[in-house]
Parts: sequence; C-alpha cells; structure tokens
Amino acid sequence: MGLVSSYLKCFVAGMTFLGSFQCNLLYLPDYPNGSREYVQNPSDYGIQRYEDVVLTTQDKVKIRIYVLPQVHKAPTILTFHGNAGNVGNCIPIAKRFYNDFKCNVVMLSYRGYGRSEGTPTETGLKIDAQTALNYICNHSILKHTKIILYGQSLGGAVAIDLASKNGDKVAGLIVENTFLSIPKVLPHVIPQLRHLTLLCTQKWESEKAIKHIKNMPILFLSGIEDELIPKEHMKRLYDFVEGSRKELREFPKGNHGNTVAQPGYFDSIWEFLVKERFIV
Repeated sequence: MGLVSSYLKCFVAGMTFLGSFQCNLLYLPDYPNGSREYVQNPSDYGIQRYEDVVLTTQDKVKIRIYVLPQVHKAPTILTFHGNAGNVGNCIPIAKRFYNDFKCNVVMLSYRGYGRSEGTPTETGLKIDAQTALNYICNHSILKHTKIILYGQSLGGAVAIDLASKNGDKVAGLIVENTFLSIPKVLPHVIPQLRHLTLLCTQKWESEKAIKHIKNMPILFLSGIEDELIPKEHMKRLYDFVEGSRKELREFPKGNHGNTVAQPGYFDSIWEFLVKERFIV
C-alpha cells in the first residue's frame, strides 16, 4: 500500500506540474506586489518623448509597448524583460540606450504583465514578441532602421527565439544571463522538481533555437555569480553559435539581478554596437 501511495503522490504531483502550476512558477507578473497595477512610464525617468501603444496580437490579445523614438536615423533596440515585475522596471536600461547611445527603443510588455491583457505562456509570449517586431517593421520611420534585440533572463530566451525566426529582419542580438532551456535550468532553481523536467510544457529551448541564427552578431553578457542560472548555460549557448560573429563578456561579481549594474556592462554594449557598425 505504501508503494502504491508513493506512486499516486508522484502522479498527482506530475499532473499538477503539467497544469497552470507550471506557468505560475515560471511567470511572475504579480511579483513584487502591485506589479500589475503600478507600471512606471518613461516620463518618470525624464523621457518626455515617447508613445504608449496598444497592439492586438494574432490571437486577439491586447498588449502594450513603449516606443521611444529619436529625431535622427539610429538603430532600434527591442527590449524583453525577465519573468518578474513589468516593463517599467527596465526603463533605466532603456534610458541608457535612448539618452547615451541615441538609439530608438521599443519596450515590450508581455501578455499578462503590467497593463497588457491575457495570461503568459510560452506560445503567447512568442506571439507577443513577433507582434512587436512586426510593428517596428511596419512603422513609417523605424522600418528603415537596423533592429537589435535585447533580452535579460527569460527575455533572453524570447529574444533568441525571435531572432531564430527573423534573420531577414533582425540585425543583432544581445542577451544577458539566460538559459539553455527550462528543463535544464529547473533543477538549479527548484531542486525539488528535478525529477519532473520531462513534464515541462514551457520549454523555451534556446539551445536549439540559437543554432538557427546565422549571419547575425551576438553579444552574451554573463554574470559569473548568477545564483539562478549557472554561468555554464551562457557559455554553452555561446559555443552553439555557428555562422555568426559572437562575443562573450563575463562579469566576475555579477549575479542574476545586478549584472546590469556591473562596471563595464554598458561599455561592452557600446563597443559591440560600434564594432558591428550599428552606430557610426
């Protein structure tokens, strides 16, 4: 009876993991508290020239983007945030791209995050990313610019997937502290679920997608002290790249949350943009 009970518990745990519980573990739009209700906008950081645009996806979900346009010809950075908080948390980063690098910036708020409608899923976020890219490609000004994708953590997986499917539209890719796949990072984040990785429905298989990226320069920004995603994930993603110029910048004291604040972080991005002639 004890053995049967153990099998039953494992079965129940597995079925629970297959359901909404899995999405609730991965996507954290309500953390910190108030993240769905309070979303900062660029004017809170002194950027007055911006648009708050509502887009409708192919599956009829209304999502939002911030568009920060320059008055002169410049590359466009399309940003993808992590799995927690909302798009407003990334405005300080966008401000560096906008004020210091003089880039256009488009910031995506995923479905179910901030003031975007819907519920986050892997399929849904991929649709959102494509919708944002399509907006840029159809914009009267931005469609004439080089498009660079920038993603942190989960946003890195979103960016890699989008780049792998849009080699004719995307000129460059920048990713920070992202993972090979959800099944491979899950045991490090939640060791208790290490035996359930085969049941993952949210996979984000960047290790496969990145192999389809060709002739696109890629910058990897890796925090060596990342406590959630082992640094080896970034190194292996870097190694998987073939047929594209690539660069790996490591930050010895960078962890999952503070790599962006490490000395040399934005210098590395600037050097990449200049070297690849995105900025001249």
